[in-house]
This record gives sequence, C-alpha cells and structure tokens, in this order.
Amino acid sequence: MATNTANETTMTIREMCDTYDVTPRTLRFYESKELLFPLRQGTKRLFTKRDRARLKLILRGKRFGFSLEEIRQLLDMYDMGDQGGAQLAKTYDLAAKHLAEMEAQRDELQQAIEELKSQMEWGAAEMARLGIKESAA
Repeated sequence: MATNTANETTMTIREMCDTYDVTPRTLRFYESKELLFPLRQGTKRLFTKRDRARLKLILRGKRFGFSLEEIRQLLDMYDMGDQGGAQLAKTYDLAAKHLAEMEAQRDELQQAIEELKSQMEWGAAEMARLGIKESAA
C-alpha cells in the first residue's frame, strides 16, 4: 500500500518490485548508480513519483538498448530548465542510432535464418536420398 509522506505518495521497495516487475536488487543497483533517489526512513526506502517516472524511463531505455550511462545523461538533462528540449533532441539522436543498430541486427538475423533454412533443406534432401527419416525435433 502506497504511503503519503510530505504530501507526496511514496512506494516501498516491495511495491515498486510488484508494480514494475523488477527485483529489490535491481532497484538498489539503480540507486547505487545514482539513477534513482529514494527517500530513506531508517533502513526503509520510499520511492517518490519522480523515482517511479525515472524507473519507467530506465526500463524503456534498457529495452531499446540504451546503456545505463546514456540513460543517466538523458535523465540528468531533464533538470536543465529548457522545457526538455535538449533532453528530447538527445533522446531522438540516441534513438535513431539504436534503431539503426537494431535494424542491422534484425537484417543479420534474417540472413542467418535464411542460410540455416537453406542448409536444412539441403540436409533433408540428402537424408531423403540416403533413405534416412527426419526426426521429429
């Protein structure tokens, strides 16, 4: 259950884990890398709305192939005071770079799939020629 602290709804580490499908270790790691800044009540971590927004961006960035350092730079740019213009431009540039890399990887994978299928067709033909039955793999 989220708690109210200083007029701001906070979440415990367990609530964050359940909500965002991450482990406590992941949250502590992001905190150690200064990507998240939970409030502390003794040994208890309380994550603010800002932490939750940052975590969503971290997880999205990781899914898109951004490094943690790239993500940190983008998150840090948010506080520059230009209505997010610099952050948006940098994010767009990084996204374009990662998209090109992902498309190249996809193309390489597609080529490898086609080559493997071709080899399997050759193997099936050879097995048929030799009277060997295909296994039901």
